[in-house]
Amino acid sequence: MPPRLTPLTTYQEMVEPVSVRAQLRDLARSGAIFALSRLGDVPRRSGWIRFPQYHHVFDDERAGFAAHLAYMKNLGDFVTMDDAIEHLNAPTPPRGRYFCLTFDDGYLNCATNATPILLDHKATAAFFLPTAYIRPGGGADDSHVPTFSENGRTVECLSWDDCRSMLAAGMTLGSHTVNHARLIDLSSADVERELRESKETIERELGSPCYHFCCPWGRTGTDFTRDREPEIARRLGYRSFLATDRGTARARPDPMAVTRDHLLANCGLYQLRYFFSR
Repeated sequence: MPPRLTPLTTYQEMVEPVSVRAQLRDLARSGAIFALSRLGDVPRRSGWIRFPQYHHVFDDERAGFAAHLAYMKNLGDFVTMDDAIEHLNAPTPPRGRYFCLTFDDGYLNCATNATPILLDHKATAAFFLPTAYIRPGGGADDSHVPTFSENGRTVECLSWDDCRSMLAAGMTLGSHTVNHARLIDLSSADVERELRESKETIERELGSPCYHFCCPWGRTGTDFTRDREPEIARRLGYRSFLATDRGTARARPDPMAVTRDHLLANCGLYQLRYFFSR
């Protein structure tokens, strides 16, 4: 096993080096979103749920994430994943405006940075775990555990001890497959194995049911097919299937086809305004 890479602690480290072309592209995109954000507003009427999607809150993203939570709290209420799915299954649209926060990939900064900020704002979130990447904890050897890497640096993942602490703090822990697998490339039997084994591992380690599944990458038709993977998840006892297609949930959407809004914790509030107004 090769030696561990130096862990990332800031988002700036994650994106460096950035080419001039990429910087110009990002500036142009941000400028366009800023202009478009002035043309709409987040609906003030009741009857909707948004599912913001994050991956990380690095050390240099703490203030930005806190600002996001304050912005959302001014627009609606935070709900757990269980409550959000209960709203989606109800015979009528939800009576209120709700945000159900989600995090993919199980990075360590979900415990060290995101969870304390969530608790400060009296909010909860659902964290989706690729179980092969979660470290054993308790001082056990984790040299065999795979890691994510960016720009030659590793992004440390949670341990099961971290996950148990987050669960005790009121957070939801769900499945993100075993191996962060691109499901559309797998056979039906292998898809079922990824979903079943990750669910069983989470339930064994946490002593709590695992009812929610989030598809890695999550683009309909590119990373999963609408008629196969959600049905496998339903058969295995999952109550939700989360994608990365954008959108809001209003009148009885399918909880096995949850749309979400991908955000970076340092996004300007105008970007939240733009995405949440659509």
